[in-house]
Amino acid sequence: MVTLSQNRINLKNYLPILSWIKNYKLVYLKSDVIAGITVTILLVPQGMAYALIAGLPPIYGLYAALVPQIVYAFLGTSRKLAVGPVAMDSLLVAAGLSALSIIDPNQYIEMAILLALLMGLIQFSLGLLRMGFIVSFLSKPVISGFTSGAAIIIGLSQMKHLIGVPIPQSNKLHVVIKAFFEAESTIHYPTLVIGIISILILMLIRKYNEKVPASLIVVILSISWIYFTGQIEKGVAVVGLIPEGLPSLKIPSLNWEIIQTLTPTALTLALVAYMEAISIAKAIEEKNKDHEINPNQELIALGASNIVGSFFQSYPTTGGFSRTAVNDQAGAKTGVSALVTAALIALVLSFFTHWFYYLPKAVLSAIIMVAVFKLIDYKFALRLYKTKREEFVVLILTFLLTLFIGITEGILLGIAISLFLLVSRISKPHYAFLGRIGKTNYFKNKDRFPEEVVDRRDLIIFRFDAQLFFGNIQYFKTIILNAVNKNPDIVKGFIINARAINYIDSTSTEQLTQIIKMLQNRGIRVMIVGAIGPARDVILKSKIITTLKKQNLFITSGDATDSFDGICKKTLLQKKLSQQRNE
Repeated sequence: MVTLSQNRINLKNYLPILSWIKNYKLVYLKSDVIAGITVTILLVPQGMAYALIAGLPPIYGLYAALVPQIVYAFLGTSRKLAVGPVAMDSLLVAAGLSALSIIDPNQYIEMAILLALLMGLIQFSLGLLRMGFIVSFLSKPVISGFTSGAAIIIGLSQMKHLIGVPIPQSNKLHVVIKAFFEAESTIHYPTLVIGIISILILMLIRKYNEKVPASLIVVILSISWIYFTGQIEKGVAVVGLIPEGLPSLKIPSLNWEIIQTLTPTALTLALVAYMEAISIAKAIEEKNKDHEINPNQELIALGASNIVGSFFQSYPTTGGFSRTAVNDQAGAKTGVSALVTAALIALVLSFFTHWFYYLPKAVLSAIIMVAVFKLIDYKFALRLYKTKREEFVVLILTFLLTLFIGITEGILLGIAISLFLLVSRISKPHYAFLGRIGKTNYFKNKDRFPEEVVDRRDLIIFRFDAQLFFGNIQYFKTIILNAVNKNPDIVKGFIINARAINYIDSTSTEQLTQIIKMLQNRGIRVMIVGAIGPARDVILKSKIITTLKKQNLFITSGDATDSFDGICKKTLLQKKLSQQRNE
């Protein structure tokens, strides 16, 4: 019986649907169905629009909206995350495939599907290895700079559909601008008018009532306008014939050389897609408190969604910000809402794709532009500029690199810059020299509270606010020596406040022992106070305690100071007695 119970628990870990389906109530069904219908209304035009960003036919946006969300409904720990095609990943697909110089459209499609497989395998592997923490390396400034830069690139990439001028696809700002001014074709004004009116309608509806399906309204109005006014004859580009029927089961085309070329893009996609999904899933979790997100299981779920999806002609997918918000606002209770959405997408693919024949590409571009420009977070950049200039520089550099060097390069270099800043900080962390406040047992930073603390020249109290490791031990040593050398003949005591030192590595252990010996040889008593568990264990089990002696370990700076003063008084008294005897 114990074995059966354990198997059930393990099965729930890998199939989270089992944790909520047994408690599913009929009252939830109405909410899930309404939410599923609402998301479908948003997803159909969005999916086709995002496929255009990726450089794919619109039908592949609907394929990507089908199988992945079914798989996620079974494996995901979020009950409301709406999985499918998104703008950011679509742009990364276009950026990655542009490096292959593919001429054949069919091969381009095959490579996009292969990217989904590679991305899924990376995510699935990271999930099995319990590496959900890896998203922590994507700092907020890097994410904001990358997202803002990508949003501009996405918006500009749709200008060709908005103005009716064929412009070569590029993920670099200066290339797009140059191509626009060098274009031989003139602006197609009927297309431009349709695009601008669509943008205005979308913005007005969302401004006054976000619950109204603005995208669907614009799609219906534009299709009707094109159909009844014969705008195709005037040169307005439309989606055209969309194949009817469900995607067939097909093994992605595998080629080792192409796999090697696509792997960096697949890795970037895997990380960015996971970051998008986990951030929105966490936001929904905090809002509802009815389920708990497991980061590692999310990697497995997203990875499986992309792997299985690739066998049904899906390109890379993840959780969408806007669709998940709509799903939550519409009252979704469980993953059943995703299954309802998938069922409706299947109906559209089976019977209603011909309805979109007259849908102008300019309208899809308008939907994309309105959606992605909301991703430009200039308020966060201004806050960083006022409060944290270093992180503001990281944001701006990531933003500019994304715009001018490339999408993939932008985020990877942004992460590298962020990590460099992190290494710089931990190699030169904050420190302070403390002084006693009057006769109390409180010690404060002498630089921050110069009028309140007692400044002593014979005793130095030094607090180091970081772990000690090979990267900062030399910095630690330099600070100590500089402090002692200011009054070399006066300093008789040195207290190391180790309350913030949570770890000491082997290199630092050897160096700290040498520092203590060096100070002791100069007649300076060294004491360590407030060492917490991990650091105290290292001190007691290493050469440090042999050199330092246990009597120089204290709980507080007050205890160490009192001990130092007591010995100083005793020494002074002995000197006086010795002088008296000599006299």
